[in-house]
Amino acid sequence: MASKPTIVWFRRDLRLEDNPAWNWAVKQGGPIIPLYIHAPQQEGVWQRGGASNWWLHHALKDLDAQLQEQGSHLIIRASKNPLQTLLKLIDTHEVENISWNRCYEPSQVKHDTKTKKALQDLGIETHSANGALLLDPHSIRNKSGKPFQVFTPFWKHCRALELSKPESLVGKSFASNVDSDSLDSLELLPTIPWDKTMSSFWEPTRKGALSLLKEAIHKSSHYETLRDIPSTDGTSRLSPYLHFGQISPQEFFHTVREHCPDREKADTGILRQLYWREFAAHLLYHFQHSQDLALKPEYDRFPWDFNEDYLRAWQRGQTGFPIVDAGMRQLWQTGWMHNRVRMIAGSLLVKHLLQPWQEGARWFWDTLVDADLGNNSMGWQWVAGSGADASPYFRIFNPIIQGKKFDPNGEYVKKWVPELSGLSKNQIHTPWEVTPIELASAGVTLGKDYPHPIVSHEDGRQAALDAYASYKQQASDK
Repeated sequence: MASKPTIVWFRRDLRLEDNPAWNWAVKQGGPIIPLYIHAPQQEGVWQRGGASNWWLHHALKDLDAQLQEQGSHLIIRASKNPLQTLLKLIDTHEVENISWNRCYEPSQVKHDTKTKKALQDLGIETHSANGALLLDPHSIRNKSGKPFQVFTPFWKHCRALELSKPESLVGKSFASNVDSDSLDSLELLPTIPWDKTMSSFWEPTRKGALSLLKEAIHKSSHYETLRDIPSTDGTSRLSPYLHFGQISPQEFFHTVREHCPDREKADTGILRQLYWREFAAHLLYHFQHSQDLALKPEYDRFPWDFNEDYLRAWQRGQTGFPIVDAGMRQLWQTGWMHNRVRMIAGSLLVKHLLQPWQEGARWFWDTLVDADLGNNSMGWQWVAGSGADASPYFRIFNPIIQGKKFDPNGEYVKKWVPELSGLSKNQIHTPWEVTPIELASAGVTLGKDYPHPIVSHEDGRQAALDAYASYKQQASDK
């Protein structure tokens, strides 16, 4: 058994329960140094947005509280070079082992490979594990030995594989006299208090995760019925907790499966969404270019028509399409948007307005508390028609029909676009069709209180189809 310290290098696994890297360190028997290195300037790594930084602050604070319950505390180091930080700790505290859980984004894989080799060359034992996904994407291949690019066969393949059960160990020994930077010194919180609504909407702690996990068990029976209704709390809302590793996917899976009233409904409903998360990580791991470029390279030649005014109106929830604007305002105020509305809002941006999907991806990355590179890239490329399992480009969501179908009483719109709350359910998704007298009685003047549609659905749809036809023609001419 080890007598010298083991570093547990926390990254996006901010929990002690069912944490493979933590468990391995506990089993070594020596004192543990629980370490978090804040290195936002690492080469190639996407810089976290403001919403993600807000969540990270609270998740780190909560992890420190978990460690204090076991008689330790979180060591924080701000660094431009994580490897140099590790080497300094190794030298100062005579560290023998380092463990961490893998990150699967392309830049992180590159950095981790370099770090592991450098440490092993110095005789340091390293241990890396999968603490972020149900299955390691490196091991998942189709019958031809290639990565999957279609979800259904991926899901069927993965469902047949046995998943490890959660394992949790308690630390018994911790290194002392290890210097730490303060959490506040990382400056993760906003300097102006735009986070008030988010603070009332979320509890970004493990306790908050377990509360929502308990709710997910009850939601599993009617998940398929309610998950598309944005006015109803029908989804798990566990995505940010999974992203930051405050619960493990194994814990999510086994807890729901063991306690849900209908296992088949859970497997094909709420638990199926975990495999979509796996699929996104699988695609990014095997097709590294897809974080910035189209998975299908030919779509990089699509004739987008960048317009800063269009983009800004969409970002601010001022497109004149109520269901889209409701979603964009929910995003701005809470750091989260209902998944159905994400698709509707994304479709409007890339199709009706012909804006590059990367612009939407960047905005979501900055404003979502659950911003995840794999999910974000896959979702936007699905909408744009350039990714795996993608919606064909010529399939264009009608934001009016979508609003009426999934928010039939206008409850979602009224909550997030309150200036329209005086309109009836038959009027709220098409305020431009309401007579001036009726608008006035509802306290609305179009163009003043709420914008006219940025483009008509018919014109936007036709522009998208024309662009697609032009793209296909250019491709066939080459």
